[in-house]
Amino acid sequence: MRGPKPKPTALKILHGNPGHRPLPQHEPQPTLGAPDFPKHLDSAARREWKRIVPELDRMGIMAHVYRAAIAAYCQAYSRWQAAEGIIATEGLTTTNPKTGCVRTHPAVQIAKESMRLVKEFAVEFGLTASSITRIKAEPKAKTVPTRARA
Repeated sequence: MRGPKPKPTALKILHGNPGHRPLPQHEPQPTLGAPDFPKHLDSAARREWKRIVPELDRMGIMAHVYRAAIAAYCQAYSRWQAAEGIIATEGLTTTNPKTGCVRTHPAVQIAKESMRLVKEFAVEFGLTASSITRIKAEPKAKTVPTRARA
């Protein structure tokens, strides 16, 4: 789609619907809550899942239908981390043993593409400083343990 992303209805209402356009009446509402953990993630992606999903759930913006998108974010994060490890070990360039030609290490492109994907997913889920300001959600209430009365 061309142009800026559409503003969520809740945000339009919060701002007083400045464009005075009709608001959608039947906007879908996903079931909130943390999705099931995907088994196919590698170890670094699993660590990232365990780090961000509870926080997104606490913020009230995690929904079951976001499972694939969050898994893709975590896998892109893992791939970025792996590529950066290769670059740290082998350097930014490689030399062709036959011709002696120096070129950019393939891991640099993998890191670049993975970083781009991580950023795109991060913006979608409000995981950046500027994108979090555009999300309106009701945080989950903190439960305070109560003492049993004797």
